Amino acid sequence: MATTADIRNGLCIEHNGDLWTIIEFQHVKPGKGPAFVRTKMKNVRSGKVLSNTFTSGFKINIQRIEHRSYQFLYNEEDLYHFMNNDDFEQTFINESMISAPKLLKEGENVTIAFHSETDSAILCEMPTYVVLEITYTEPGEKGNTATNAFKEATVETGAMVRVPLFINTGDKIKIDTRSGDYSERVKA
Repeated sequence: MATTADIRNGLCIEHNGDLWTIIEFQHVKPGKGPAFVRTKMKNVRSGKVLSNTFTSGFKINIQRIEHRSYQFLYNEEDLYHFMNNDDFEQTFINESMISAPKLLKEGENVTIAFHSETDSAILCEMPTYVVLEITYTEPGEKGNTATNAFKEATVETGAMVRVPLFINTGDKIKIDTRSGDYSERVKA
């Protein structure tokens, strides 16, 4: 079993029955009292960030996480179907495990994290940016770009995105999947 001396950024550990990844850590050796490790951990399933202090020498349970490349096929209500890019095996994942399911388009490649011990999917990470086509938006006004004005637009996956006034139906845009915000217009 590992101790706090093995803690590093990106390490996945089991803490209080959940899986956590170490975001940052600091070994502290005060002049008086025992040494300790101050950490910031992120829950793998929920994304919640927790600050925790471990005493020096505390035993930790390191968990192995595997990241595999999958392609999105289709969804049935809350169940999303993915195909492994290496062996073409299919996997089914709940919508709650996907970071931005409304921006997921058929054929899109994603990375799915698996807990090695149980071989169960724990998280689906989308690419940072996706390129989607605008299916409907109100017509833009020419010359009205002096202000940072936005309007609603529907993309090909059905998601609503706020875009600048100069974007029209049929344009392709790049969307940040972390926030769901418009990033830039993509030239064809």
